[in-house]
Amino acid sequence: MTAPDGSARPDDQRSALTSAMEHVADLVAAGTEVVLTHGNGPQVGNLLVKNELAADTVPPVTLDWCGAQTQATIGFTIANALESALARRGRQRAVSAVVTRTLVDAADPAFDRPAKPVGRYVPRDEARRLAALGQDWVDFGERGWRRVVASPQPCEILDAPAVRALLDAGVVPVAAGGGGVPVTRDASGGLHGVQAVLDKDRTAALMACALGADALLIATDVPNAVVDYGTSHARPIGRIRAGDLRAHLLGGQFAEGSMGPKVEAAVRFVESGGQRAVITGLDGVAAGLAGQAGTVVEP
Repeated sequence: MTAPDGSARPDDQRSALTSAMEHVADLVAAGTEVVLTHGNGPQVGNLLVKNELAADTVPPVTLDWCGAQTQATIGFTIANALESALARRGRQRAVSAVVTRTLVDAADPAFDRPAKPVGRYVPRDEARRLAALGQDWVDFGERGWRRVVASPQPCEILDAPAVRALLDAGVVPVAAGGGGVPVTRDASGGLHGVQAVLDKDRTAALMACALGADALLIATDVPNAVVDYGTSHARPIGRIRAGDLRAHLLGGQFAEGSMGPKVEAAVRFVESGGQRAVITGLDGVAAGLAGQAGTVVEP
């Protein structure tokens, strides 16, 4: 949806989603029962910039609010685009976005070791000023300093029953965008948003398991996961057993900030009873679902 530096005009983002939903509409029109999720990292980053620039005029909002706002914005844009794409195929289907809460453990060690980069790069002096306000900042070299936040493991999709109800009613749900809004539960059972961001792929696998999905399909910007990436021995992974792919993961083959969480999510889903997980490019989703393209992970 955005350029590599995280910038994009709203029209650019709408255009990107319109193109993406053409591929999804083909799946739905063919009779596949689909639940959609999505990322939101650049959009949350842009909201954080607005927080900084407008802090003297409008009170800044917390990360959980940023997550909820971007879920809603991206979700309704996807709903509009997918309904239109289905109508062009002669199919009338409702699409609905669910602002989804994801339960995390308040004792997750990630809260003590913030490591997930969010927002823009800034000069050292600005990073030090913001760090004095209680934020965590890391030096990324020539590009500058960047804020890091906790990224705990998702434990439970609290709104999975609502997603199931939409499916049972024939609606295509858009849910758990950006990994969902992270919440913890206090001693009395109350829920509270927390200053964290979740990995969208790990939450997608959790959602797929909660719904009893047959397949988890991770659409990305490359056609396959690759071993020995960046070397003369690089090779794409086709069909592979979950245990063998986990061995590659434990061997450090996949970067944490890119393919690592996707591979981990695929392995988790299959090891939890899923029939198939696929990592492939957006234009290969139909073939990937059939096990004929991408990295196909099976028991």
